[in-house]
Amino acid sequence: MWEPKYLRRIDLRLLLVVVLLMCASILVILATTQPENAEGLVFTRLCKNQLRAFGLGLFVFFFLACFDYRKLRGYTWFFYVGTIFLLLGLFFVSPIHNVRRWYRLPFLPFDLQPSEIAKLVVVITLSWYLERNMERVKKFSTFLKGSLIVFIPFALILKQPDLGTALVLCPIALAMFYIGGIDGRILRGLSFFGLAIMSLVLSIYMGVFSHDDLRPVFTKVMKEYQYERLNPNTFHQKAGQTAIGLGGYLGSGFLKSEYTGNKFLPYGYTDSVFPAFAEEFGLVGGVLLLLLFFSLIYFSFQVTGVARDYFGRLLASGIAIYIAMHVIVNIGMMCGFLPITGVPLILITYGGSSVLATFVALGLLQSIYARRFTF
Repeated sequence: MWEPKYLRRIDLRLLLVVVLLMCASILVILATTQPENAEGLVFTRLCKNQLRAFGLGLFVFFFLACFDYRKLRGYTWFFYVGTIFLLLGLFFVSPIHNVRRWYRLPFLPFDLQPSEIAKLVVVITLSWYLERNMERVKKFSTFLKGSLIVFIPFALILKQPDLGTALVLCPIALAMFYIGGIDGRILRGLSFFGLAIMSLVLSIYMGVFSHDDLRPVFTKVMKEYQYERLNPNTFHQKAGQTAIGLGGYLGSGFLKSEYTGNKFLPYGYTDSVFPAFAEEFGLVGGVLLLLLFFSLIYFSFQVTGVARDYFGRLLASGIAIYIAMHVIVNIGMMCGFLPITGVPLILITYGGSSVLATFVALGLLQSIYARRFTF
C-alpha cells in the first residue's frame, strides 16, 4: 500500500514547478503583509503560517506519492460522508468573519476550511462512482446519482455562504461526466443551460444589460452582496486592474510597489495575489507565472494519458481540471473578465486549507504517475 521506492519515479518537472510557485507565494505574501515603516525584510505571521502549511503540504505530497491510489476505492464513501459531516458541523460552531467556513483547531497553523477539501473529495468520489458504473454510464439514473454526489456538498457550501467555491464544483463535475462517458444528450443540455446562465451573467457584468435595472429581479434569488459582484465598477475590481497596470513591463520591484505596498489593493495576499505579484514583477513576471501554471496543468493532464486503469484516468483528469479551474477563474476575475467570487489561486494565495488540498491532489497525481509501468 505504501512503498517508498515509488519516490524514484515521480515527475521531477512537476515538483520543480511546484517549488517555484511556492517561492512566488512567499514573495507576494511578504510584499503585501510588511508592516508600515518596517526597516528591512520582516517575515510576518502570515508568511510563517504559509511556510508551515507548505511544509505540511510537502510531507503529504511525498506520503501520497508512495501510497497506492487504487486503495482509495475502499475508503471513498468514508471520505465523502466525513466531508459532509464537516460541512454540516460548520453550522454548529461560531462564525468567523460573519460566515461559517472555517474550523479553528489548535493543532493546525491555519483555520481548516472543509469546502476546499470537499472539492477534491467530490473528484475522488465521482471517479470511483463512474468507474463502478461504467457499464451503465449511459443510463439517466447513473447521471442522476452522480449529480446527487455533487449537489449535496454544493448546497452545503452555498449555504455557508461561499458561492465561488460552490460554483467551481459545476465545471469540474461536467468535465468528469464527459470524460466518464455520461450520455451526450444530457451533457449537451447541461452545457447549453450553463452557457445560457454564464452569458446572462457576463452580459450584466459587461454592461450589455443594466446592472441597476435588473437588481430587483436578481435580488429575489440572490443576496444583495452576491449580486453586487456582477458590478464591474466595484472598488476591488478596479483596484486589481490598477495594480496590474502600474506594474508595467518589468514591475516596480520587490517590496517597492506603491499601490499594493500602501494597502490600496484589498486582499493582496488572498484573492488579489495576482495583481499584487504583477505590480511588483510586471508583465514579464506575470507571464512567467502563467507559464508555470500552464506547465503544472499540462503535466497534470499528461498523467491522464499514462494512467494504467480507468479509475486512475478519471482521478487524474478530475484533478487536472480542478487545478485548471482555480487558475482560470482567479486570474480571470482579477483581470476583469469574470466577477470576483473568492476562488483562490492555488499554491499562491495565502491559506492553509487550499495549500493542503492542492498538495493532496498533486500527491495523488504522482501516485498515479509513479505507477505508470504497473500492470
